[in-house]
Amino acid sequence: MPVYGVVSETAHGHVITTILVAMVAMLFTAVSYGRMARAYPSAGSAYTYVGRELHPALGYVTGWSMAMDYMLNPLICTIWCSKAAGNFAPTVPYWAWCVFFAALFSALNLRGVRTSARINEVLAGAMLLVVGVFLWAVLRYLHGLPPQGPGFLTRPFYDPATFSAKALFAGTSIAALTYIGFDGISTLSEEVENPRRNIMLATVLTCLITGVLASVEVYAAQLVWPSSLKFPDVDTAYVYVAGRAGGPWLFSLVNATLLVATIGSGMASQLGAARLLYGMGRDNALPKRFFGAISARHGIPANNVLFVGGISLAGAFAMSYEMGAEMLNFGAFIAFMGVNAAAFVRYYLRAEEKRWTRAVSPALGFAICLFIWLNLGWQAKLAGAAWMLFGIVYGAWKTRGFRADLVRFETPPDLG
Repeated sequence: MPVYGVVSETAHGHVITTILVAMVAMLFTAVSYGRMARAYPSAGSAYTYVGRELHPALGYVTGWSMAMDYMLNPLICTIWCSKAAGNFAPTVPYWAWCVFFAALFSALNLRGVRTSARINEVLAGAMLLVVGVFLWAVLRYLHGLPPQGPGFLTRPFYDPATFSAKALFAGTSIAALTYIGFDGISTLSEEVENPRRNIMLATVLTCLITGVLASVEVYAAQLVWPSSLKFPDVDTAYVYVAGRAGGPWLFSLVNATLLVATIGSGMASQLGAARLLYGMGRDNALPKRFFGAISARHGIPANNVLFVGGISLAGAFAMSYEMGAEMLNFGAFIAFMGVNAAAFVRYYLRAEEKRWTRAVSPALGFAICLFIWLNLGWQAKLAGAAWMLFGIVYGAWKTRGFRADLVRFETPPDLG
């Protein structure tokens, strides 16, 4: 819901189509993540999979791109929460809300993984109820409309008056943000029970359920708010859709729920970022003394939690939600392509028995992710390229011109 307005404007109203196209790519990639988690149940996620399966230098590049991706996720959550909170208390300045939410995410994550998990379970249940209320209001709203034309129910999928393939795939490159959380699951492989089984299940099911629910939500929104109408505020567009469907009470309810939902997303993404930085620090890709440290009390990388919180706060003052989302996806899709490539190499090229069924999923996942990545906006590509260049320069400095090992992977304890 938070990214709805940005995607609608970019894709000329074809939001549900972008969600479905992105889901295809993400499902293939989710399978690759799950397979690689079975082989490497380690905190580093894509960084570890690519580095161990392909080459340590490629793992470093993947980890560096993911570092941007993971740190931007809590950043844009901080931006959105601050804007949504401003709808309730407009007299409180934006910067004050940014400070509050960046501090809130950090404080909750510093209490440990189990606290974060319990909070997100409660949030998920409450949000599901609000989705049901919203859909009920949409049905009432549609029932009260005069008879519509024959294309009313199919126009959200394809509107010949506004359709553009270029705009659709540009929107898809942003809509993929809907699914970004699924890859963060693999960063918790060292905390979960039976990771070789449960990481695969959690990753694929999270991606699938997210896609189904998101499709229903955006389809309903498109029926209520035609693409020909402009949103008062693009970043909080879905809140205005809810107000049109159910009135001021639903506007406030959805605004509050999205605020809570984004708090949950911000917490989870900040923890995922901290775990990624820990994996890179432990393997000496980043300064180990700081990034590779673990809190003895709560078992989390507390330094990294605070570091990501500081980045989120600074970034919230420097960029828009839309720009942050596009930059995030630049790094995310590099990681997705890397994981698909690693799965292809491990389960097909290096397999004793080469089954074509093991090659299809990662190959298609790589190809679709590459195509979507190429359709990102030029600003995001430019900023992402600058970040990657900085990472390469840092790597050259760290290894004295690449004359030493860039990464030294350490083996985590046996996780069963």
